Amino acid sequence: MQEIPHVSSLRASAPLSLGSEISVNKVGKSYGADSFAKEVVHNCSFTIERGKLTVMIGPSGCGKSTLIRLLAGFERPTTGTITIDGKPVTGPGVDRLVVFQESALFPWMSTYDNIMYGPRARGEDTPEMRAFAETLLQKVGLAAFRKKYPSQLSGGMQRRAELARSMINQPNVMILDEPFRGLDAMTKRLMQEYFANLFNEFRRTTFFVTTDIDEAIYLADRILIMNNIPTQVRAIIDVNLPRPRNVENVTESDEANGIKMQALGLLHEEAMKSFARGSKAAADFIEAYSKRVNKE
Repeated sequence: MQEIPHVSSLRASAPLSLGSEISVNKVGKSYGADSFAKEVVHNCSFTIERGKLTVMIGPSGCGKSTLIRLLAGFERPTTGTITIDGKPVTGPGVDRLVVFQESALFPWMSTYDNIMYGPRARGEDTPEMRAFAETLLQKVGLAAFRKKYPSQLSGGMQRRAELARSMINQPNVMILDEPFRGLDAMTKRLMQEYFANLFNEFRRTTFFVTTDIDEAIYLADRILIMNNIPTQVRAIIDVNLPRPRNVENVTESDEANGIKMQALGLLHEEAMKSFARGSKAAADFIEAYSKRVNKE
């Protein structure tokens, strides 16, 4: 098995952690049969630690979304195993909840009703759960919009409503697939701050996928750098920046900038491999990376 470089450091003290631990062991995933088979994930191993925020970043199209489907139990690995608290993942479960890139709010339901959908579907429309919904509305800044429908909310508000709807279900593991992609820069930054504050308070095991290195460093306890397709973990970087974090402080941090340049160097190598295959996404990354390096 390929040895994975691991950049370790001491961690700041944290409140009591909640949630489960997921272990991915030598997982492979292929599509198609025999000579037509295409390998997307190859001999991939990593751990999503209990109560930690693990961020995965890699080139576009490298297989990150495939790994999300495997973790969620929507698909089964071709080889290897995935376990949650030592038990095999054999399908979807209430212990894991996925927030996708696209909005999944029901357009005919108000913000409050969208948030309460899960508890009501389980027959848990209790005073305690309704109180929790009100608390979450306050936490995500939507108390004044509780009666509004999704079409009456901005993109950022919809994302906040989806976070609240996810958290009220209290999954052991939250899995997020580039949830802030497509938002304008200011809204995206606000969403990152909202999400970071929610994580700091609840400390639920979280797996967050992104292609934004600044977002990864700001949010993560640990970053998984993925290589090109077929994907596996290229490197693991621990981020020991103290919580709660401030965007400005992270931006000005020498340690954060060191992590950023290390990650960009690894991602640049993987993007070059994609570029050699004619990937426009890789070409765009190389251009952005070159501009960044020239500014240093």
